[in-house]
Amino acid sequence: MKTQAALTFKAALSFLVLCLSFVLGPGLASAQSVPAGKPVREVLSISWQPGYCAARPKSRGCADFSATSPAARQFSLVSLFQVRKSYCGIEAGLKQRARKGKWTELPDIVLASGTKQRLLAAMPAARLGLDRQQWLRSGSCVAASAEAYYSRSLDLLDQLNASPVRALFTEKASGTIKLADVRAAFDKAFGAGAGERVRLSCRKTGDKIVVIGLTIGIAGDDGKLSALIGGASPTKSRCIEGITGVAQAG
Repeated sequence: MKTQAALTFKAALSFLVLCLSFVLGPGLASAQSVPAGKPVREVLSISWQPGYCAARPKSRGCADFSATSPAARQFSLVSLFQVRKSYCGIEAGLKQRARKGKWTELPDIVLASGTKQRLLAAMPAARLGLDRQQWLRSGSCVAASAEAYYSRSLDLLDQLNASPVRALFTEKASGTIKLADVRAAFDKAFGAGAGERVRLSCRKTGDKIVVIGLTIGIAGDDGKLSALIGGASPTKSRCIEGITGVAQAG
């Protein structure tokens, strides 16, 4: 049988633990709420059509491209995707169809009329069904609906096109652009260190390296592009320089 002193000590100890839990509770709860592993990371993939169509003039998306088209003066949307994830919840047959490239045969996506018009202007290959393919491949892992996926993607693209980064690319039309200059423009537009989250996407054409777009690491969350870039990890770019290219209708 336990003595009265032992019972008193046990009660006092329990009371002390309860008090400490009350005082430290918020801190402990905060520590326990931090998820294991790395935070969700996404990548915003952007096309620079003058370079893309100079490198791939026979591409279906470049059939009606010219140096005077709107896409020659702004970045175009490719996709917003989560690293190492694709076709989330997409049944095998539809997934296979999406991979074959017959995009116009894929199920149409439901978008508000305003979003649809914005997307057609921002993604030249949407008329070929790229919007359907990218929704299945990437959007299914990022958002609950195509409307939410493309609304967010277009908002981020608009912020990029309104920045000094787009101005830099247009100033370098038909010339050479360097990674260091692109990263400096990102730092100016979105905060110190933003440029370290950016890669140049390039393609070799003959003896020339052509810049066809950008990939931008962002945190998987809603918000302004500057904050999302700041939440991503720095990355390395294999391509450090290339020509911007201006293609004619082919």
